[in-house]
Formats: sequence, structure tokens, C-alpha cells
Amino acid sequence: MRIAVCDDDFREQEQFENALQGWDPTQTAEKFSSGTALLEAAKNSSPFDVVFLDIYMPGESGIDIAKRLYDISSDTSVVFVTVSREHAVDAFSLNALHYLIKPVTTEGVIEVFRRLSENRHTRRESIVLTIGAQRYTVFFDQIMLLENDNHAVNVSLADGRRLKVWTPLGELEKKMNGNFLRINRGIVVNMDYIVKMGTDVCVLRNGIRLPVAVRQKAAIRAAYDNYVFERLSSRKGFGVGGGVEND
Repeated sequence: MRIAVCDDDFREQEQFENALQGWDPTQTAEKFSSGTALLEAAKNSSPFDVVFLDIYMPGESGIDIAKRLYDISSDTSVVFVTVSREHAVDAFSLNALHYLIKPVTTEGVIEVFRRLSENRHTRRESIVLTIGAQRYTVFFDQIMLLENDNHAVNVSLADGRRLKVWTPLGELEKKMNGNFLRINRGIVVNMDYIVKMGTDVCVLRNGIRLPVAVRQKAAIRAAYDNYVFERLSSRKGFGVGGGVEND
């Protein structure tokens, strides 16, 4: 497990380490005295499992650092640590795992890892994408579609971002879950975002219209219908997508 603590006060870092050791003597934390150093480490290595982040640091806001950390790895859990409850609402609006008041105690650390364990049992599926020297963890349910772009693939996310990945579409497709369907040679879509599957066009929630391969249109339509019926029969609904529309 990769654990980090970010606090400009070395005494607080030591207090946290003692509390962590009280929970599990075999665990240790990587220590950072600034958000900049933490973010740099997150960009250039595997994602942190959990980060204990001080909200108040000279010239830095822990809330802003957390937002940037989530952009790098949405799979990292953040625990805010502070002397005040003033920013508790902001913390939980960012889906923080927990909010601890200093000094951090072993009891507080135990509660954090209890929550982390619960979250892992219901953790959303994700993929790590390498873009240049950086690695991004992206949840499958955030991805709308994958499109070929010469020798690269554009990964379109629900929030409007597009990530360009230099990985073959076929290789990425193999890493996706059963929610994804190839509708033509160069496009793979997340079926949860489909609002209309026609004979020659697929329409997504944001209005994007995508061509369906003519020769495979019957098989594509059948695969989509089966997916929808399985979702209905399991009573899981349609996720973020809409209902089924026919031409």
C-alpha cells in the first residue's frame, strides 16, 4: 500500500507517523512538506492509495491540491487533516474519504483504513492511461468513447475532457469491461452513454452522432440490445445512459 502525508510541519508529520505505526507497525508513509512536491511524486510514479493532506499550508490550499491530485489519479483516496472544521463541507464535496482534526491519533487512522477497506469492496473499475511521462487513473464509467486518431486514440470523458493516448485501439479495447462496444473499425463506445442506436448511426447523451459499420450493423444492434436487456433483468437500470430508442 502506498501512503502519503503532506504537511509543512515536520512535528505533525512525526505525529502522523506515530499514529500510523500504532495501527500497523509495518506501514510507513512517504512524507511531503508541500503540495507541489506531492503532485510531482504523484505524476511520476504509481498512484497513491491514500493521501493525508493538510488543508492549511503556506501559500497553498489543500482543497486545490486535492483537486489537482484527483486529476492525476481519480483512484487515490484523500483524507484532509486540519486544526479546524471550517472546510469540512468543501472536503466532502470532493468525496474525501475522511476529515481528521489534529493531532492525528491511531483511532483516527484506524477509522480511515476501515473506510478505505469498505470502499475497495465497491471500488469502481478503472484503467491507468499513460500520457507522456504522466499516468492517469480513469474510471470506466467516466469514459464515453475511444476513437482512433492516426496512430493514437482519443479518450473522451463525460466531463468534456479528451485524453490522447499512444496505445492501439485494440489494446485499449481489451482492457475495457463489458459496457464497451466497437461500432466501427475506429470507434468503441460506452453503451451506458447511448441514447439511440439506429441502423447506421449511434447517438450519445451529449448529442454526438457516430457512424455504425454497415456490414456489422445487425451484430452491433444485437449486442447493444442484449446489453440493455441484461441491465433490465438485473434491475440495475441504465446507469448514466438513457433508454432504448429505435429508428
